[in-house]
Amino acid sequence: MRIPGVWQWLPGILTTRLQELVNWGRANSMWYLLFGLACCAIEMMAAGGTRTDLDRIGSVFRASPRQADLMIVSGTVTEKMAPVVKTLYDQMAEPKFVVSMGACATNGGPYYQGYNVVDGVDKIIPVDVYVAGCPPRPEALVHAILKLQDKVRKIGVAHET
Repeated sequence: MRIPGVWQWLPGILTTRLQELVNWGRANSMWYLLFGLACCAIEMMAAGGTRTDLDRIGSVFRASPRQADLMIVSGTVTEKMAPVVKTLYDQMAEPKFVVSMGACATNGGPYYQGYNVVDGVDKIIPVDVYVAGCPPRPEALVHAILKLQDKVRKIGVAHET
């Protein structure tokens, strides 16, 4: 059976919406900012190692906020460090995403309501995905990035019902 129009000359070509294609590219190339604050940073580095290997899912570290589109806040955010976290977030290009890794970054952890600890990084910058644990396993960070990829794939795409 022949398809009418131009498609009869282009067999095997898939069509999609441009937004879905852009979201697919963004989701499969999540470059994260190399930025660790405490013991969770060791687990973040382990996630980039050979056992879990974030490179396989398209996440590579960048040392510059202007080249990164994902900030993984791993560790305790103190009052002194909070303006630096905010500045780095502001320097990232749009669209930008944040993963809060560990109990300290999520709500202060064992230092909750300490005089110098921010009770959650979401008080400073918007957080997309939270990773539980103290410190969380590298596999938990990989799972969080996979969840973030699912979220990015759905940005701006109207689902037909």
